[in-house]
This record gives sequence, C-alpha cells and structure tokens, in this order.
Amino acid sequence: MSITSALLSARSGLTAVGAQADIVATNVANASTPGYVRRSITLNEIILGGETAGVQVGGVVRAVDERLTIERQRLGSDYSQADVLSSTWASLSQRIGDDVENSTLFQHMTGLEEALANAVLSPESTTLANEVVLSANNLVGEFNALSAVITQERQRADQDIAATVDALNAALLQVEKLNASISSINRSTSQAAALFDERGRVLDEISQYLPIQTFPRDSGTIDVLTIEGVYLLGGTAKQVEFTPTSTVAPGITLANGNLSGLTVDGTDITPGALTFGAVSSGSLAALFTLRDSDLPELETQLDTMAQDLIDRFSDSTIDPTNPVGSPGLFLDTNATAGEGVAGRLQLNALVDPDQGGAVWRLRDGLGATTQGPPGDRTILSNLSDAFNTVRSINTVGLQGGFTARDLVAQLGSLAGQKRIQNESVLSSTAVQYEAAQRAEVAKNGVDIETEMQQLIIIEQAYAANARVIEVVNQLIQELIEL
Repeated sequence: MSITSALLSARSGLTAVGAQADIVATNVANASTPGYVRRSITLNEIILGGETAGVQVGGVVRAVDERLTIERQRLGSDYSQADVLSSTWASLSQRIGDDVENSTLFQHMTGLEEALANAVLSPESTTLANEVVLSANNLVGEFNALSAVITQERQRADQDIAATVDALNAALLQVEKLNASISSINRSTSQAAALFDERGRVLDEISQYLPIQTFPRDSGTIDVLTIEGVYLLGGTAKQVEFTPTSTVAPGITLANGNLSGLTVDGTDITPGALTFGAVSSGSLAALFTLRDSDLPELETQLDTMAQDLIDRFSDSTIDPTNPVGSPGLFLDTNATAGEGVAGRLQLNALVDPDQGGAVWRLRDGLGATTQGPPGDRTILSNLSDAFNTVRSINTVGLQGGFTARDLVAQLGSLAGQKRIQNESVLSSTAVQYEAAQRAEVAKNGVDIETEMQQLIIIEQAYAANARVIEVVNQLIQELIEL
C-alpha cells in the first residue's frame, strides 16, 4: 500500500467513525422519544483498481422488526377499546351504584317503602303523608336523572365518534404527505429515517382508533387498510364518513336510521354491522358499542324498572276509587312515546301538593273528592304491600320474578358486573400490550449501555485512524528531509 493509499484509507476511516459517532449521539439523545427507532450506519469498502482504498458510509439503517410492530399495534387497538369501555363503565357504575349500599335508586326505593309503612301505622298523620310524597318524588327524580345520564353518555359517545373520525382522516392525510416526502428523497439518509419514524408514530395513532394493516409500495410508500381489508389509503387518503347527531334521545338508534354509521367509499365499516368491513376493535368500536349496544340496553333495563313501578301501583285492587285504566301512584307523562319511560316518570299530581293535589288522597284514594275517615289505612296498606308483590319481568339482564326492591337492586348489580367485566378485559389486554411494547423496544429501541459500548469502539477506531495519519505524516516529513 502506498503512502497516498494509506492516507486516503485513514481519512475515509475518520469520516466513517465521525458518522457513526453522530448516529450514536442521536440514538442516545432520543432514547426516550416515543416512536424513535434505533439507527446504525452501514459501511462499504472502497475498491480502486482492484485494491482497497478505504471505507465509505453506505447509509442509515433503522432497526425495525415489522412483526413486533404489527403485533404491538394490534394489541394497541384492543387496549384502546378496553380502556374506553372500562373508563365509561367505571363512571356509570359509580353514578348508579354497583351494590345496594351505594345505589341511590335503591336507597330512594327503600325510603319510599319505609315512608309508606310509617303512614300505615298513623294514617291520620299529614306529616307522614307528606313524607311519602317527598320520598316518591325523590325516587322519581332519581329515575329521571339516571335516564338523563344514559342519554348524555350516548350523546357524548356520538360526539366522540365524530371527533375520532376527524382525527383519523387528518392522520390518513398526514401519512399521504409523509409517503410523498419519503418517495422524493434518498431513503438511506438520516432525513428519511426521521420521516419513517414520524410515519410510524402516525400509524400508531391510527391503530388506536381501529386495527390496521399496511402494505409496502414503490419508493418507500405504503398503503393502509383496516384489518378487515378495506382501503383507508391507497396512493391517496380515503375519507371516512360519519354524520354526528345533534340529540341522541331514547329510541333513536342506528337500526331505525336515526344515527350514523361509518363508511369508506360507500363500504360500511360500522363496528357491529353484519358486513365484511365492520371494524372489530379500537376506540371507534368501543364508542359504537356504548352508543348502540351497552347504553341502550341499560336504558331498556331502567325503563323496565320505571314501567314496573307504574304498573305495580296501578293495580285496580289497590285503590277502589281509582277507575280501571287510570294512572296509579306513578305515571308516564307520554305513555305512547315508547322508549324513555324512566325519563318521563312522574308522581301522580292528585297526591302532590306542588302539582295542585292533596296528600290525603294517599289514604282516601286517587278518585276521592272529599276526605274520608282519618283512621282508614286500607289503601295505604295496599300501597305498602305492593312493594312485596312478585311480578314477572323478561328483559335483557332482568329475567324472573321480582319485588320492587329486588328489581331496583338488580340495576346496581348489573352495572357492577359490567364494570368488573370491562376492568378484567382491560387488565388482561394491558398486560399483553405492555409485553408487546417491551419486546419491540428491546428489538427496535435504544439501549444506553449498548450505545456507550459502541462509542468506545468508535473511539478506538478513531484513535487508530488518527495514528495512521500521524505515522504517514512522519514518513512524509522524513522523505522531505532526504
């Protein structure tokens, strides 16, 4: 090897180790950056005239394991779905109460039962009659409030779907732009590596909304599809369509056409739909489950309890003065409206002074025009006994014979079961997702100790190349002095 060749080789070596040092520094600086993938430098031998003439930087390589990334994104979709469902049911369970001790509805039902029992003992007492009316209004108010909570949660789910779809469409456009940027540059550069990282972060975001798969195309671009095979981006980003609803009232459903589903280029991808493209996971699937399944089911159960209260105290054997077919102690303000009974439940105005009624009708009958004997407890006893009448119920989650107290207690139990079920799913999914994250980081992420070891090797290589240049310089000086 000539002096010139030795000098060129050492110089190229210094350039290479400098590039390697830059990459190590970049790796260390981004060790905790979400979505950052460890980089390394590829080195190629320089051959001139059949002889080695040093080394050159071939490019920047990202330590990517696509299999691990795909698995982590899939589990991320499941985790996002479980998280939305778990947090919502935790909130609902807290509001409803997941046992009889924490159920405000059960407490108000018990309060009315106790108030009626006291009134039976002293039928002449106006004070005790007023306590019955107060307790009944508290119970009605809780039914109304719970119905409003369910309606608000459905409305919030619909609004969250709209916001998620907007974010999804924005993310798809961002992937389209990143595809264009990647295809226009050398994909072995640090700039390209940064673009690949950014695209990976956007894909991670999309996978939180719904499970996806990607296919590589020419020039480093990718297509994005749902896991079911519907194109979200094929060259250009598709538009995911959804129309939010201003008011999601009881009875408004996707099935009757009053709520919007999800479509892409006319393909129905609505979670839960009986189509090949129905989204199976992610936060969108959770929000549709809440809006179209879980919350309507809870609404139906609450309505069933409210209707049972109406029917239970409308029995013609309870109050002989009340004409058959007339409302009893409780009524539905719009009985022909269908769903939403709990929100329309009201105490009969005939016994409520605040609505122009009189509390003595609790004792003397809803059809009474004048007060009867103050010691007559017959109707009050019948009202009290109605609590313990076992009535047959056949609604999802509510099958069998129930007393008034048992039926209301069941609502808290159902909410508690849903909370526990979703918490269990979240816990299991979180363990799997975190394990996938750790496996991916171990393969693709930055290990500071490894990078420091690499830096020592780089330092040694730098010193060796510098020593070659120093020796070459000494040789040249000696040649000049000859």
